[in-house]
Amino acid sequence: MEYSTFGRHVAVDAWGVDFALLDNADWLKSQMVEAAEVCGATVLSVQAKQFEPQGATVLVLLSESHISIHTYPERGFAALDCYTCGETVDPQLAIDHMISVLKPQTVQAKKLIRGLGDILVETPTIRQAELVK
Repeated sequence: MEYSTFGRHVAVDAWGVDFALLDNADWLKSQMVEAAEVCGATVLSVQAKQFEPQGATVLVLLSESHISIHTYPERGFAALDCYTCGETVDPQLAIDHMISVLKPQTVQAKKLIRGLGDILVETPTIRQAELVK
């Protein structure tokens, strides 16, 4: 069986996020798992760390690669990324979900197309996902 090396990696800097959201590793963990499900990824494991006096890191290991967030609540800042291998899982959907729940004031994003030779860098359109209640 031959495997493709193609992958998409979306990296986002989110500014102006509520302190309480960024300082809650358990809530972030549940949102990140939901983001993985939204994009059709398979969750293998989840690691979350709540820092003192504030901040959190969450890493969701996917069969297709990963989703991560590192937060700086005192600055209203979150560094997010999602990398997925193959054609079937779209990392943009996971990022859109996280942006929808974090509601940042400002977002900077880049999408890397990887595994085809030269890394192609694009500026993706970030969309507020429609959250199902």
